[in-house]
Amino acid sequence: MNAGINHELMGWNATRSTLNLPDKPTLLLVDDDASARGRLSRALSDHGFDLTCADNLDDALVAIRRDPPAFAVIELRFANGSGMKLVHALREARRDARIVILTGFGNIASAVAAVKAGATDFLAKPSAPEDVARALLVTERTLPSPSENPMSAARVRWEHIQRVLELCHGNVSEAARRLSMHRRTLQRILGKRAPR
Repeated sequence: MNAGINHELMGWNATRSTLNLPDKPTLLLVDDDASARGRLSRALSDHGFDLTCADNLDDALVAIRRDPPAFAVIELRFANGSGMKLVHALREARRDARIVILTGFGNIASAVAAVKAGATDFLAKPSAPEDVARALLVTERTLPSPSENPMSAARVRWEHIQRVLELCHGNVSEAARRLSMHRRTLQRILGKRAPR
């Protein structure tokens, strides 16, 4: 663990007092990937979080209703729906909760939607446990340095397509119409990995 991250984690007591959190901060970790969930839960437990884990939306909603956690790390996509449902539920149950969205399907449109819904941060998978802990603990944001590797033209196009799809609520036919492309062409693009 590098010194900066270690300093942030050692300064946990100061952060906890400014956020008015309990002595043992509760954290809900929701991810359907068992290996990622296990690795992250062990690391976050070591950092002092009192963890509750869930591998699906229904169990996570029950946990939120039973005892709304101070922190949450939530996967964005599940077989039966979106983690955004959990963001809304937790925001209603506990306004001061700090929520990090973690996903293997990251794009700008999803990140913007997550933050508007009340997420504190949005991280792409795989993320190091230290990065997740930092996102949970950081209370002030500074502007990032300009990127030395700006997005490629292919990535900008892909992000635009994702934004239009988000605006169409995931309706591929409507998104294809708005993008002036054939539906099958759009499906092929969406079926590929995001360009770098």
